[in-house]
Amino acid sequence: MAELNPRQSEAVRYLNGPLLVLAGAGSGKTRVITRKIAHLIGEAGVPARHIAAVTFTNKAAREMKARVGELLKGMDGRGLMVSTFHTLGLTILKKEHKVAGLRPGFSILDEQDVKQLMKELTKRDDMDDAFIDQARWQISAWKNDLVDPQSAVSLAEDQRQLAFAHLYDGYRRALSAYNAVDFDDLILRPVEMFRDHPEVLERWDNRIRYLLVDEYQDTNGAQYELVKLLVGVRGALTVVGDDDQSIYAWRGARPENLARLQQDYPHLKVVKLEQNYRSTARILGAANRLIANNPHVFDKALWSDIGHGEPIRVLSCKDEEQEAERVITEILHHKFQTRTAFGDYAILYRGNHQARPFEKALRTHNIPYFLSGGTAFFSRAEIKDVMAYLRLLANPDDDTAFLRVINTPRREIGPGTVEKLSTYAGQRGCTLLAACDELGIEQTITGRPLARLKEFHRWVWRMAKEAAEDHPVQTVRQLLRDLDYETWLLQTSPTDAAAERRWKNVLELVDWLDRLHQDELKGDTLAEMVRHLALMDVLERQDEEAGGDRVALMTLHASKGLEFPHVFLVGMEEELLPHRTSIEEENIEEERRLAYVGITRAQRTLTMTLARKRRRGGEHVSCEPSRFLKELPADDLEWQGRDGDMSAEQRKQRGSAHLANLKALLGDN
Repeated sequence: MAELNPRQSEAVRYLNGPLLVLAGAGSGKTRVITRKIAHLIGEAGVPARHIAAVTFTNKAAREMKARVGELLKGMDGRGLMVSTFHTLGLTILKKEHKVAGLRPGFSILDEQDVKQLMKELTKRDDMDDAFIDQARWQISAWKNDLVDPQSAVSLAEDQRQLAFAHLYDGYRRALSAYNAVDFDDLILRPVEMFRDHPEVLERWDNRIRYLLVDEYQDTNGAQYELVKLLVGVRGALTVVGDDDQSIYAWRGARPENLARLQQDYPHLKVVKLEQNYRSTARILGAANRLIANNPHVFDKALWSDIGHGEPIRVLSCKDEEQEAERVITEILHHKFQTRTAFGDYAILYRGNHQARPFEKALRTHNIPYFLSGGTAFFSRAEIKDVMAYLRLLANPDDDTAFLRVINTPRREIGPGTVEKLSTYAGQRGCTLLAACDELGIEQTITGRPLARLKEFHRWVWRMAKEAAEDHPVQTVRQLLRDLDYETWLLQTSPTDAAAERRWKNVLELVDWLDRLHQDELKGDTLAEMVRHLALMDVLERQDEEAGGDRVALMTLHASKGLEFPHVFLVGMEEELLPHRTSIEEENIEEERRLAYVGITRAQRTLTMTLARKRRRGGEHVSCEPSRFLKELPADDLEWQGRDGDMSAEQRKQRGSAHLANLKALLGDN
């Protein structure tokens, strides 16, 4: 097959059973998946509607869908599913909501909603935020491992875990009462449904006759089980993964799932993609040498025919400030020498706190940059307010949305009134919105607060009716006018300029809804659009893929799947990389994989830096070089500053040379 190397072609053509494509960094795995989809439809005669491909991010799914679209020109691609795991789970739940115990218009709670609900469930126990955060993490881990609340109680090892398990039970019942699911439920609930209802599973087994899974090393226990159930006895499955790039154990990923494949599918075929199309041989040699220190179920060694490449430089700096200044100087020097773009450079680090000195140095030198992981669009207070209103219109049972909006903007409904309403609703077994209009509530709440609650109830139902009968986006605009939300922002923002920015964000959300209604979700209800946006909120944060001619600053975790011509891997010190927590927990293998991911992002040059002292807790402490530096091939490393900083004369000479290069370049223009 054209454009495919022999191993890639073998992976594309193999259809005689389950297949694991062990795809090293930069080896063309997306090309294999997309070409295999085209091969299934065009050569093997599998109808597109019976094929599903899943990955982990919206960005990856969009790229895959676009590539497949190009390959399928002239073929019938109708019904092909290319999505994230969670979007697939949502699709299943929407189709089978009755069997799953959900009502139409169910809500998807985001992280803040979940936290608020848990606070409501534990408020009588006066639990602090730390308890809620730990409980949220533990409950998520239980869901990812398919542990139900009753089993969680029996598995609890101490009183704290027992408290988490009891909260898990109450939380699950509350979700059911609110007709809501959280992010983990989008996988867990389909798995439970398929296990309990074989006839539903059979329906989906017939619907998905061939399944392709990207980034398989990042699957958790629930995702593994979902794949296993959907594939069934046919084993019509291709998974693509790389155990050396499994860096998400902290959020439930199980790299051992690759090994489980061999146990569950004894006839599993393994095809290794070892030719790298991204990096120089020197960079790959360093990556291979480093990762060889980890145990492997499947061995592989990346190779490249791009060329040997430049030595890997290691810069030893006095402290984090000099580290930042040195990196920025190196970028400027290299850019003027080679006439590259700022967008060709990336600064990668273990933790977000390391970005600050680099941001300062970049601003000082007027260098444009992009910081990955800024405030997400859906995390802004004004967006969460509007989304909560829309969720309540779409799902009147959504108590978390009710609690957010009942006094935003202010309606003279105080916390005491809300507490009485909540107690009454709990006794009656109804939702907060429904409780507002029950006759019995007049025995608990009277006067102006009761009138305000009834007025709010009537308004919500009127808006919900209009959204269902008329154009939903027009209803949203009317909602904002009724609330006089723009004035509310002016009253609550620190400055008029801040209020204007926040209002622009709201208008952007409305425009987004309008585009969804006209294009992607044409003719769908407000509930469908709200669910779509809620899933977008969880899966991707705004500006993650912002481009332009800017230096990229991001964590090693965020860099996975990306590539840059010139990479600076900073903070190569013990207790940073590997991280102190991982050292204490003796979990060095994942940290080594993280360093491996960082190294293999580099296409042409790789520079590593470390500081001899770094500020921690208000004082400078001495730092030790990362153990990973010792695991790299010494002959390929070029150290600078290890035996002390450059002398004043050396700095002067370098500065003069830099200035001369700059003048020469400017003189050429």
